[in-house]
Amino acid sequence: MSKAIIIGGGVIGLFSAYYLHKSGWEVDVLEQGDLSDNCSFGNAGMVTPSHFVPLASPGMIEQGIRWMFDSKSPFYVKPSLNKELIGWGLKFVKSATKKHVERSAGGLRDISLLSRNLYHEFEKDSGINFDLEDKGILMLFKSAKVEEEEIHMVEKATNLGLDAQYLTSAETRKLQPDIELDILGAVHYHCDSHMSPNKLMKGLVKYLEAEGVRIHRNTEVTGINTDAGKITSVITKDAEYTGDSYLISGGSWSPGIAKLAGLSIPLMPGKGYSFMVNNPVKKMTIPSILCEARVAITPMNGGIRFGGTMEIGKINKQVNMNRVKGIVESVPKYFPEFKLDVPAEKDVWFGFRPCSPDGLPYIGVSSKYKNLAIATGHAMIGLGLAPATGKLIADAFNGEKPVIEAGLFSPNRYE
Repeated sequence: MSKAIIIGGGVIGLFSAYYLHKSGWEVDVLEQGDLSDNCSFGNAGMVTPSHFVPLASPGMIEQGIRWMFDSKSPFYVKPSLNKELIGWGLKFVKSATKKHVERSAGGLRDISLLSRNLYHEFEKDSGINFDLEDKGILMLFKSAKVEEEEIHMVEKATNLGLDAQYLTSAETRKLQPDIELDILGAVHYHCDSHMSPNKLMKGLVKYLEAEGVRIHRNTEVTGINTDAGKITSVITKDAEYTGDSYLISGGSWSPGIAKLAGLSIPLMPGKGYSFMVNNPVKKMTIPSILCEARVAITPMNGGIRFGGTMEIGKINKQVNMNRVKGIVESVPKYFPEFKLDVPAEKDVWFGFRPCSPDGLPYIGVSSKYKNLAIATGHAMIGLGLAPATGKLIADAFNGEKPVIEAGLFSPNRYE
């Protein structure tokens, strides 16, 4: 039996463990934390084939510069002389082209649709209830400018074979008649799904351990040994782990792990915030994204999760309450009844989304080490793409043809 060592126990690492174990591998997962609160626990819980435009797109540079001067804005790059950030920024600017967006759309669509299908298979196979629902998401907009952009996106989505529908404000209200809306209109992406990420993560960990996957908590990798173009072992404070194949899936910590093997992965953490309202004034049934505010709203466990912002900078544990206030203040502009209180800092969750400079994930085998794969850089759609990523990694380790064309996501594209 072949053995895989997975470095990183977030949702990407765990789904890679799931598919490797299903195909007959012995699996050890090395996780630096205790698996109680990584990036996948606090996100919006959306699976979004509708998100076929990468973060690196032409409008983001101009918009990002404007947002940099607003402490409550949805996107912020902390100015720094840090060479990793400068290098990342230059690559981002180079990637933010119309050609890149057009080249990426089909690949992002394919991996998202695959993931959505695999989530339904996983739900049946595992017996885990993580509240997976196919109600789509609503892209809500208030301005004529954004309406025009969203109508253009509907056209692109339809051309890609995705189920998307433009709605007037009256048509949108009919979908959730009990909730007051102050919008110009919406786009309903019927192709999207949502779930409870907390239930998914807890259930997935429990399932894997019951199946014999060994998950080593509080186990930080401090060294990687190599020989003749292969990884031979990884070192932690207390032990040395050897396997046939190795995977780096450490989220925003992946560049530091890769550096131990002499590899460079261009990646920056993008901090996001979320908080729960457990007794909302009105029940919501369909997740929404507030287009102008870039805020995601998801019904979850009888409550509602509100999340947003993207702070590109070094990993840190500071909570920028101005960013949280930005989320709070944006909601009643679309949902007048939802006049939210700013949550206490202790009730604000934050996590670090691993952002590649071209907005595409890294998925595949390293060109430097034939028994090492990389799976990171999924930014805001890591939870949504996790099963497909895990399946692609298992296919690569098993020497099988990938279920979809994955060359776009090569981890070697910046070499």
